[in-house]
Amino acid sequence: MPNIKIEAIMSWVRIWVHLVFSTKNSVPYLTSLAVRQKVFTHISENAKEKGIWLDAVNGYQDHIHCLISLGKEQSISKITQLIKGESSFWMNKQRLTTQKFMWQDDFWAVGVSESHVEAVKKYIENQEGHHRKRSFNEEVEEFMQKYGWRFIS
Repeated sequence: MPNIKIEAIMSWVRIWVHLVFSTKNSVPYLTSLAVRQKVFTHISENAKEKGIWLDAVNGYQDHIHCLISLGKEQSISKITQLIKGESSFWMNKQRLTTQKFMWQDDFWAVGVSESHVEAVKKYIENQEGHHRKRSFNEEVEEFMQKYGWRFIS
């Protein structure tokens, strides 16, 4: 057996997460495609600055989907807090909505296997077409059935 010398040990983490969060009370603040594109571009740029691997971001009038690969010291809740908090602040500063903009406190996240990354990415990229056929509430119900979770009152 050959003698293999490892010069440096590096951490390598690849945990894909499909993250979804909505506007406060599902208010359709993001009705304009132009506003959505500004918000998604800003979220992408801000994520890069903060060392967040954001592979895809898109959404519709009242919610956003993100495909993220977590880093070795990142948690889903911290990443979500960074994305939501900063984007909400930025949107209000830019006055992109007529009312004060806020995200819902909660979020939905599920792990994505490497073999499903491209399919999830395409799903996220096709939000406009997808929501011509079904509402966000219908989408949530579909996710609830698919992943076996429910709202607890």
